[in-house]
Amino acid sequence: MKRFLSLLLAAVLLLALAACGGNVKDVQTKAVASEMYTQNDIDAAIDVIKKDFSRSWKGCTLTEISYAGDDVSREHQDWADRNNADEVLVLTSTFDVDESGASPSLNPGQTYTHWMWILVRTNGGTWQHVDHGY
Repeated sequence: MKRFLSLLLAAVLLLALAACGGNVKDVQTKAVASEMYTQNDIDAAIDVIKKDFSRSWKGCTLTEISYAGDDVSREHQDWADRNNADEVLVLTSTFDVDESGASPSLNPGQTYTHWMWILVRTNGGTWQHVDHGY
């Protein structure tokens, strides 16, 4: 009986923790041509944001995310410089905020479009999420 209760408690905790972040289950991505990055580079950056969103963006649903394009990434090179990195990649997304409001900085029931995510890396390493917003 004690073992059953322990397993039940563990299952409940696992479900509670899984529900703590944002929803990325049905996010759509679209391919955007790039001369700077391969599709694998872009997909790796998208994966970083999806993981962060699913962990930290409670009450939000990520509906679309894609590469913002080479021109936009070049315009944000200063982010790489100030983070001691040599590459910057910018993604753009759309997400919905549920009625709970999720965060004091987000409006309940609103859809955010063209939300940018800035990632940097050095020597082709792992992308690091350094900022987001408009």
